[in-house]
Amino acid sequence: MFLKNPLFTKSFTQNPYPAYTELRETEPVYHLTFPDGYSGWMITKYEDAVEVLKDSRFIKDFSKLTGGHMDHESIFTHNMLFADPPDHKRLRGLAQKAFTPAMISKMRERIQEITDELLEDLTGRETVNLIDDFAFPLPIIVICEMLGVPSEDRDKFRIWSNALIEGSAGEYAENISEHMNNFTQYLGNWFARTRENPGHDLINQLVAAEDQGEQMTEKELYGVVSLLIIAGHETTVNLIGNTVLSLLEHPDQFTLLKDQPELIQKAIEESLRFNGPVEFSTSRWAGEDLEFRGKMMTKGELVIVALNSANHDPEKFDDPDLFDITREKSPHLAFGKGIHLCLGAPLARLEGEIAISSLIRKFPDMQLAIDKDQLEWRPGMIVRGVKEIPLKVK
Repeated sequence: MFLKNPLFTKSFTQNPYPAYTELRETEPVYHLTFPDGYSGWMITKYEDAVEVLKDSRFIKDFSKLTGGHMDHESIFTHNMLFADPPDHKRLRGLAQKAFTPAMISKMRERIQEITDELLEDLTGRETVNLIDDFAFPLPIIVICEMLGVPSEDRDKFRIWSNALIEGSAGEYAENISEHMNNFTQYLGNWFARTRENPGHDLINQLVAAEDQGEQMTEKELYGVVSLLIIAGHETTVNLIGNTVLSLLEHPDQFTLLKDQPELIQKAIEESLRFNGPVEFSTSRWAGEDLEFRGKMMTKGELVIVALNSANHDPEKFDDPDLFDITREKSPHLAFGKGIHLCLGAPLARLEGEIAISSLIRKFPDMQLAIDKDQLEWRPGMIVRGVKEIPLKVK
């Protein structure tokens, strides 16, 4: 099929929504070759997306297709994100303890403190880079404090996280093996120190689970911790950035939020739906030859859900291309669906609400310092966000 709006081009990265509209209308279950060379399917309609995200025929553990060997073997895939039941339930249960509603609620005061400190550091400046100066530091400080990461090591995680998520499309592609080796070595040293000097944070709980030998393997320990570090800040960085962009591009909504700050929760939900921080679901694979919506899928083919496309499906959402912070809470798929629903969603929502509310109070007249078309969107097949957002703040 010839697309008027081709996928995975620079124009697609800047604005994928015309391509999504075309696919939903003409080929909602679309067969293609992905940039990494895998042959597979892209799901673009909401109801189809929900079904795929919940259908056990689409598996997460690729090693099941290769007799136990993963041709893209990595310690970073040994976690609940790439596991099927019963392993998924076991691994998620170990990490879940840190993300209960009660635990997240207790963090509100500390998140506000960190936010206020970051914004105070920006006092007196005429321009700021929203990503480097605010959107990145806030969630990385929060997750590192939860896990016990030394403050001087936080910037390393940004490099390692970007390398892992952006892969061959990113600026770290040439040295990705070196970055992953450094990340692995760092984690190994960290676990060793934890065994010598036990504490009470989440890392200690996970290391203890691995040491017991029944709850978690060594590879799973690496996989779960790396996932918590990376997923623990990546989503929030882009949620903050994308929300600010949407507000600046819709000044009526920006003014409304300034006048009615109590709309912040609805504003965050609408931002998640309108231009969510995660572009595609992580990989699923057809676990058998199967038929889906009239398409024959072959065992081993890659299947991904275009989450932001599903969130713009007019069959599910009224006026889906309208950014409306008064919209009633919607069943968007920004955090996925089913057993793989994002573990850190409550934390990301809380951080987003505090960050945006505080930023608006501090800089009510902020505006983009460059033309919107000059913004550089991050490459890769997972996250949706921009590398830098220069703002005029006075």
